[in-house]
Amino acid sequence: MTAEHKHQHQDTKKVIDRMSRAIGHMEAIKRMVEEGRDCSEILIQISAVRSAINNVGKIVLQDHINHCVVDAVETGDKSVLENLNSAVDKFLK
Repeated sequence: MTAEHKHQHQDTKKVIDRMSRAIGHMEAIKRMVEEGRDCSEILIQISAVRSAINNVGKIVLQDHINHCVVDAVETGDKSVLENLNSAVDKFLK
């Protein structure tokens, strides 16, 4: 991210907190693998982390729409909408 695009969003703390929890969860899964825990347990935990990451993505997307996209529409900045379309495409893959 370049300095010109750096900005604070309303939900930054919420995103950081949730990402920290997901990272902690991933570290726990890594330990499970190292300890030779049951594959089914590991897969269930991986699924939980995937869901947590998807929820973080939803928060970021909602925040982006509510702030950046609204500002872009008001100022006529079509590049923000093009970037959003590209990001949503990648997020949903």
